[in-house]
Formats: sequence, structure tokens, C-alpha cells
Amino acid sequence: MSKKIYISLIFSIVVGFVLKAQTAYDKKLQSLYSNTVPQVKPSEVQVQMRTNRKIILLDTRSPEEYQISHIPGATFIDYKKFAPSDVQYIDRNAEVIVYCTVGYRSEKVGEKLLDMGFTNVKNLYGGIFQWANEGRLLLNRKNQPTDSVHTYSWWWSSWLERGVKVH
Repeated sequence: MSKKIYISLIFSIVVGFVLKAQTAYDKKLQSLYSNTVPQVKPSEVQVQMRTNRKIILLDTRSPEEYQISHIPGATFIDYKKFAPSDVQYIDRNAEVIVYCTVGYRSEKVGEKLLDMGFTNVKNLYGGIFQWANEGRLLLNRKNQPTDSVHTYSWWWSSWLERGVKVH
């Protein structure tokens, strides 16, 4: 077998594996989402961040998860203790993007925001896992770059493909 054919075969196997894993993750996400809050992909959020477009990022995980890593510029909003007073400072017409580990908890907070009269709420598709799996920047409690991600639980950690798993 020539070297080019061998390399092409290996490349095809790797790409096939990655696509299969992503498809499984996508299927899992679709089983979790109610689709009550529009979704936005990490690549779209990254473009908005790079172009200095004004967005409000709300991290809706637990304090422990947020301290391990978060998306740059995110504000912590505790999912379990969420109250309207947590977001009273935000303009109801501002673009608000919510995220959690995979997007389930953030979708629930997004629903509450919509019920409160927010007009432009989006849920980060795939949550911080998708963000990390795409190799995007995360910050730790000291706002320094990190590759660690709190995986919520041992079971959920199987969906994190890139980074150090913390649970």
C-alpha cells in the first residue's frame, strides 16, 4: 500500500469517527432540548465577540462549575437560585446568550427570561462542552486561560472530547 493511500485511509477513519461522535452528541442534545429558546452556535458567538458586537453572556451553571472554567465575558447566574433580580440590570432588548454544560439548564433559564419580557434570548448550542470541543478559549477563576471543564458528573463527561475533565 502506498504511503498516500495509507494516509488517506487513516484520515478517512479519523474524520468518520469525529463525525459519528458529533452526530451522537447532536442526537443527545436534541433529546434534551424543548426548542423553546432559539439556539446559537459557538462559531456565531465567537464572531460576535471578535467584532465587539454587544452581547450579554450568562453562565447558568453552579458556582463550582463556573470557577473551573467559563467563557470570556460571561456573567455567573446560578441555575438553582435564579431570580428576576439577578438580571434586573440587563436591558430587555439586549442580546442575551445563556449557556450551561450542554444547554438544558440554560434553556430553562432562557424560558424564564423570555417570560420576563426579554426579547432577544438565545441558548448556546451544546453549551460549554461544544465550546470546548471546538477548541475555543475558556478562563478559570483567575480569568486565565484553562483547558479544564467541569463536566457536571461522571456520566456527562463522556461528551467532552477536548480538555481536562473535572467533576
